[in-house]
Amino acid sequence: MLEYVALGILVFAALTIFYGIIIIHDIPYEIAKKRNHPQQDALHVAGWVSLFTLHVLWPFLWIWATLYREDRGWGFSDSGSKVSGQSAADSEQQKFSELTKRIELLEAKLASKSADISATQAGAE
Repeated sequence: MLEYVALGILVFAALTIFYGIIIIHDIPYEIAKKRNHPQQDALHVAGWVSLFTLHVLWPFLWIWATLYREDRGWGFSDSGSKVSGQSAADSEQQKFSELTKRIELLEAKLASKSADISATQAGAE
């Protein structure tokens, strides 16, 4: 009778460890799913590959999954993806508009200078 109890405990422990390892390998995928990561599927497949390589890749998968956040993307920009309540695209559009105005101002100054030079040369002749 005691042998059957020991065998039951051994089977229970083996199944618990087996399923525990499978659950642990899936943590980076769950993080990616929660953060709406654009590469969720790749993380899930890499998690299974890591399971078969004795979790050698698992720490890198954890880092990969936690680097991305939906509100700020990958987080590698200088001042974040939002600048004073504006999105990055709006900020780029504003910079483009300012540069266009500066170019127009410089062209107007250049045109007036060249007109002055032309008038001076015409008056000298």
